[in-house]
Amino acid sequence: MNEQLIKQITKMVVEKLQTSSVNTVSHDQNQEQQQVKLHQNNDVGKMVVENPSSSVAGEVTFYPSTKLVKKHEYAKTSSAKEVDSDEKKEAYLSELRKKTPSRIAVGRAGSRPRTNTWLQFRFDHAAAVDAVYGEVPPEILERLNFFQVNTKVLDKEEYIRRPDLGRRLSDESKKTVLDKCKRSPKVQIVASNGLSAKALEANLEDVYLSLEQSLKNLNIDMGTTFYVDKGRVALMDEIGELLQPDIVIILIGERPGLVSAESLSAYICYKPRIGTIEADRMVVSNIHKGGIPAVEAGAYLGTLIQKILKYEASGVSLVKKEG
Repeated sequence: MNEQLIKQITKMVVEKLQTSSVNTVSHDQNQEQQQVKLHQNNDVGKMVVENPSSSVAGEVTFYPSTKLVKKHEYAKTSSAKEVDSDEKKEAYLSELRKKTPSRIAVGRAGSRPRTNTWLQFRFDHAAAVDAVYGEVPPEILERLNFFQVNTKVLDKEEYIRRPDLGRRLSDESKKTVLDKCKRSPKVQIVASNGLSAKALEANLEDVYLSLEQSLKNLNIDMGTTFYVDKGRVALMDEIGELLQPDIVIILIGERPGLVSAESLSAYICYKPRIGTIEADRMVVSNIHKGGIPAVEAGAYLGTLIQKILKYEASGVSLVKKEG
């Protein structure tokens, strides 16, 4: 191999490497001089260009920015707005809750009701059960001078399972009614616990006394009022057969719900007989402290009875005759 050729090639390579190194340093110096930093000035949106102080090439420098501070301030403002929005939302929902007895906007804890909501639900459910299985206090019947008779139902369980037995008086009760009651009155009033003894306990006295006074003011003849234990609405048909009144009105406890277990209804029918269809009956329902006040209901029933006697019809037939 030619040694002279090797020396020349080696010399050329060394010179080339030295030239490349000088150019790289020069390029780095130029980049360092041209390097700028951009940051936001106090004036929003104005960008400032500055030559950096001596720093290592490629080093990342962080500068304080007013934008970060403003983000923090925005977070505070946003949080305050959220609190204000939550307060307005709660006030709105509170107004809605006041307008209905339904359980709306009660919230939840995870996938379950809140403790207070659940306890109130259990309380209302227990009150409904007590209303069905309870008994009307005898002192109320004594104050109103009502005598008591029974249907063919033997106990509460049978009453719930066999509605048909609650529509018929026992044989002994039929005799009692015929012996003690006035025949062929204009209006025969009957009271029954139905599905809520609490309804009679809370409302019967006020409704009956108000109705009695209303009928007296209208000069409408009343029969002998009595109480039927475990009766159903259609019991009025058999009473109509026995006593032959023009109108039978039965004050009966409604099926209790989770809103109220004290709701009373007044069913009215013109000359009810066995086989009377439901379309001939009328009802004034929701008589309780959260619905129609008991005294007001009694007064209204008097005027309704007057209308039924005038047109000699009730239910759908009355609507047709009124035109």
